[in-house]
Amino acid sequence: MLAAFAIIVMASCSSNKYHTTRVQNLDFGQYKTYGWLPPVDSLSKDYFSNDIAKHNIMTTANQEIEQRGLTYTKENPDLLFRYVAIVNNKSRLVYGSPYGYGWGWGGPWGWYRPWGYYGYYSPNYPVGKERIRYGHIILEAVDRNTKSVVWQARGTTEVDNPEKAINGLPKMINGIMKQYPLKTSK
Repeated sequence: MLAAFAIIVMASCSSNKYHTTRVQNLDFGQYKTYGWLPPVDSLSKDYFSNDIAKHNIMTTANQEIEQRGLTYTKENPDLLFRYVAIVNNKSRLVYGSPYGYGWGWGGPWGWYRPWGYYGYYSPNYPVGKERIRYGHIILEAVDRNTKSVVWQARGTTEVDNPEKAINGLPKMINGIMKQYPLKTSK
């Protein structure tokens, strides 16, 4: 039973997912300085549009960028970074079991199973949909000379409350910056 509880708890925890794209065959070592463009106006539903969220994003991003050998400057930086924060609603299917166990038959661990299958949980058909909210942070690097995006990475996570989402931003930015073509100099 304890193992079943651990699986349920682990399944309920969402993890960050990262995706990246870049200009292929570009030497990112040529960039020595960086600056910031204003954040892109986004649909963040007030999750990431407050001072604390902006501070968490900018402080963590600056640390990560500088660990990759770039120096911040306001005058003619080689790269210009910007971020976009988006929160949107999606729906996902909720699955049930034809055997009637789960919350309706003795709790989530199925203490009472009139048809057997003790310790076995097999969700196998959709019984409805639930609405969930996903937060996305997109970080882009723009070559100042060509004015084109040379790198972009996105971090996505399920968010259930604004405070938890804002407090998780440093971890999200760290994960996004791991996608950057240059590794840390440490």
